[in-house]
Amino acid sequence: MKAKILVYALPALILTIIHLAQAQQTKKVPRIGILPPGPITERMHLWDAFRQGLRELGYVEGQNIYLIFPSGDVKPERLPHLAAELVRLKVDVIVAPSASALAAMNATKKIPIVTPVQSDPVKTGLVASLARPGGNLTGLATLATDLSGKRFELLKEVVPEVSRIAVLSSPRSGNVRPQIRATEITARAFGVQLELLEVSGPDDFERAFQAARKTRAGALITLDVASFLLTVRRS
Repeated sequence: MKAKILVYALPALILTIIHLAQAQQTKKVPRIGILPPGPITERMHLWDAFRQGLRELGYVEGQNIYLIFPSGDVKPERLPHLAAELVRLKVDVIVAPSASALAAMNATKKIPIVTPVQSDPVKTGLVASLARPGGNLTGLATLATDLSGKRFELLKEVVPEVSRIAVLSSPRSGNVRPQIRATEITARAFGVQLELLEVSGPDDFERAFQAARKTRAGALITLDVASFLLTVRRS
C-alpha cells in the first residue's frame, strides 16, 4: 500500500508544487532534494518506486528532473546538517519522510517540504491542522493512530472468540506509543488481553513469534512501523 502511495500520489504532489514555482520564474530543470531519515540503501526499493512514479508522469531522472540525495552517512544526528546542505543547494522542493521532516522545517521556511508518511502530523507539531496545515510543509498522512483501533475491531469481527492478542511493536519507532494507547483502549472495551512484543531488528521476529505461541495468543496485530515493511521486503 505504501509503495503504491509513493509510486502515484507523492510524485504527483511534488510535481504540482514544482510547476507552481516554475510559473513564477524562468523555466529550468527542477531539482528535488531528498532528506531520508536513515541510510539510503535500507530504503532503496522505496526510492525506486518513487522514480517509477516520476517516469509514469513523464519525468526521467537526469533528463528533465534531478534528484539530489545527501552526501555522506545519513544518521539522525546529521539530519540538521544534511537539511541545511539541501537549502544551500537551492533545491525546488524537499522530500523529507517521517523523522526527517522536522529537520527540514527547521532548515527552511521558504522551500516547499513534502512528507510522504506521518502517522499524526498534528500531534507531532509538524502542521497546525490537516485542513489548514500552514507553513511550507504538506504531504500524505497515514493516520496510523486512528486506524490501529479499527484494525482491532475488524480482527474481533473475524475471530470473535479470541481472548488474547499479540501486538508486534518496535522500541525504535517514535510513532508506536499513540498506536499502542489506541489499541489498549479498544482491547479494554472488548475485554481482551494484549501481549506486547517488541522487535528491534530482523533477528527478533522469530523470538517474538515464539513468545506469542507460548502465551497462546489467538491473533497478532502489527503496528505501523516502517522497519517491519523493510524486513518483509527482504524476506
